[in-house]
Amino acid sequence: MTREEFNAFCSGLQATNHVVQWGNADVWKVGGKVFAICGWNDGKDAFTFKATDLAFEVLRDEPGIRPAPYLASRGMKWLQVYETCGMNDSSLRDHIVTSYDLVVAKLTKKMRAELQV
Repeated sequence: MTREEFNAFCSGLQATNHVVQWGNADVWKVGGKVFAICGWNDGKDAFTFKATDLAFEVLRDEPGIRPAPYLASRGMKWLQVYETCGMNDSSLRDHIVTSYDLVVAKLTKKMRAELQV
């Protein structure tokens, strides 16, 4: 997946917004909360997302995937796909949707109603 494909995919999810921050990273949010990031890998595209507990345990040691720098070191279950061998595009899209769903589930009922998610 390219950065452009990543941004196009994330923009298609309901009620998302995009900001560029943290050293030119593309950061995608829903309800003001981050669910996906492209950046943070020495100038190369790397894709970061929130993971379920099971996905974090299973994937964190796979080639091309690691606990996300900064986020995972703070005890959060975030993964980063930093090499093309790490995950195919379809799986990456599935994990981004799961990340989005995990973040939406943590929003208040009022916020979910306002965003219609």
